[in-house]
Amino acid sequence: MQNSQKDFRKKLLGRQGEALTCKYLKKHGYKILKRNYTTPFGEADIVAESRDGYTCFVEVKTRETDAFGLPAEAVTREKQRRYRMIANFWCNALRREVPVRFDVASILEGEIEYFENAFI
Repeated sequence: MQNSQKDFRKKLLGRQGEALTCKYLKKHGYKILKRNYTTPFGEADIVAESRDGYTCFVEVKTRETDAFGLPAEAVTREKQRRYRMIANFWCNALRREVPVRFDVASILEGEIEYFENAFI
């Protein structure tokens, strides 16, 4: 039962981070297109459209402390690879190419640091 309580706490923290990120994005003129966009390749936390027309695939990393490193440092090469496949899936579903960007929202102790073009 202890693990399920820990998992629930992690999910709750993640959802809070995603909500904070959506609020941040809206404040900065982004339009939220999808939350928790699920594909056969994995899930993108947020898909948003920037003011300059980019479709942004946003990975949200939330931590309560930096004891295990900064949140953004947890976006591994494998996670980046999956996000590229998710973006491909999105474009294929639209049946057209759109300009895409991969961003990371790093949330530590309730404070957001947002990285545009975090990886390619």
